[in-house]
Amino acid sequence: MARQGVAPMLTVAVVLVVLVAFAAFPAAHSVGVCNGVIGNNLPAPSDVVKLYKSKGINAMRIYEPESKVLKALSGTGIALLMDVGNGALTSLANDPSAAPAWVKANVQPYPGVSFRYIAVGNEVMDSAGQKTILPAMKNVQAALAAAGLGGSVKVSTSLRFDVVTDTFPPSNGVFADLDYMGPILDFLASTGAPLLANVYPYFAYKGDPQNIKLNYATFVPGTTVNDDGNGLTYTNLFDAMVDSIYAALEDANKPGVKVVVSESGWPSASGFGATEQNAQAYNQGLIKHVGNGTPKRSGPLETYVFAMFNENLKTGEPTENHFGLFNPDKSPAYSISF
Repeated sequence: MARQGVAPMLTVAVVLVVLVAFAAFPAAHSVGVCNGVIGNNLPAPSDVVKLYKSKGINAMRIYEPESKVLKALSGTGIALLMDVGNGALTSLANDPSAAPAWVKANVQPYPGVSFRYIAVGNEVMDSAGQKTILPAMKNVQAALAAAGLGGSVKVSTSLRFDVVTDTFPPSNGVFADLDYMGPILDFLASTGAPLLANVYPYFAYKGDPQNIKLNYATFVPGTTVNDDGNGLTYTNLFDAMVDSIYAALEDANKPGVKVVVSESGWPSASGFGATEQNAQAYNQGLIKHVGNGTPKRSGPLETYVFAMFNENLKTGEPTENHFGLFNPDKSPAYSISF
């Protein structure tokens, strides 16, 4: 997760104010939760999986293969988005034996796990790292295919929202670097894999609170924004951000590539706008909303809330320790339902 900008978007975000109603609850399969583990007081993996099941959470993201988590997930039917871990990218890209060994060690031993996606890289922004993404994706895909898993498990990469620029109005969205993104999109289109994107209205609001209304950022009714470019009306910032990704895909001649929101969340303490009230409004609003899709693309939008637990060893801004829906003792950080 990283700070995200939305183009001086939002000078117009206050143009028209009207009352609107919340969207209906989504189908449960639209929503998963990221299971971060950067803490020294977190529950055992078996207890984590029990909590997912008890709350009706049907999908999980993990940020590297963890054998105890994978064993706990076996047979549960909980769908899994699993990262390879950024530290593995160089070997997966350059060593012909690395991807087959990775699949053999981290996927094949767990036939009872419902692997859905493998994320090759998470928010890789440096040019050297980005050069490893596509060859690593191709090698992992080939290794999965050789293991007989090429059709059921899709390979993608998880991007920071910053890869899209000119995001206001949403219809103006384009990829900032098509030389980088173009070949990745070609790969995704050829394999039927989705583009994974981390989308955080919180960071956009934090960066421009003068022009972005809090209610617009947190799914609270009251603000609408019209996009003259596509004729659509927006009642929340999340939809506007996601639709700018769809616009960028169209601009890149890849309108058929699906988008999966691989992270989205709001902190509950220790920073600007980071309160339990705002976190509850955003995350509950997100869970309610994504089953309906966006103004540009209707239908369930698969989305992973960040994160399951508050993680006390995360570094960076103090808010990084407070994105959890639950405390390490498994009590809710605030009221939330799926």
